[in-house]
Amino acid sequence: MDSKKLAQRCRELADDKKAENIVILDVRKLSSVTDYFVIATGSSEPHVRAIVEEITEKLADEFSLRPRATDGALTTNWVVLDYFDVIVHIMRAEAREHYGLESLWSDAKRLRARRTAPRRARAAVGAA
Repeated sequence: MDSKKLAQRCRELADDKKAENIVILDVRKLSSVTDYFVIATGSSEPHVRAIVEEITEKLADEFSLRPRATDGALTTNWVVLDYFDVIVHIMRAEAREHYGLESLWSDAKRLRARRTAPRRARAAVGAA
């Protein structure tokens, strides 16, 4: 799976768990460390946990992908999943505002969301 599709799949999985303000930053021209950042906000510790679990479990099941590293803890308000070419940041709102990753990487192009079926339609298909 190429890095762009992986980033988009991470966004979809975060959205499935109702993550807020999901952004994909294309940092290929700005960083030699990774291709994309996926940044999403969780509203509480259990919400952040649910988003992290959704991404890690579904990518493992669907593509046998596991993060090469995981940093942070649910109690730190910021968890990072490092898939090498895609780094996923799941943050509580106060941490996201404080660290301002989008401002730090303001030169990065934002990836637009792929057109997908509405969340309810995807859920109905999965239940069938």
